[in-house]
Amino acid sequence: MDKVRCPICDAAMPGNRKDYPDYPFCSRRCRLVDLGRWLGEGYRVAGPSADADDRSTPGDADDPR
Repeated sequence: MDKVRCPICDAAMPGNRKDYPDYPFCSRRCRLVDLGRWLGEGYRVAGPSADADDRSTPGDADDPR
């Protein structure tokens, strides 16, 4: 039996996966907290900074405006 812990509240989850319908979370509450963090952009994937990217599109220099 693996020792698994909830990634949100760090509660121990003894038993089998099928004992936890919201696996890898210990409860529906922890699952919803995680969803809220994703939707609120609390989690981010590392990438190059916006300053490092030149996001100009071709033809911008030729635009007479």
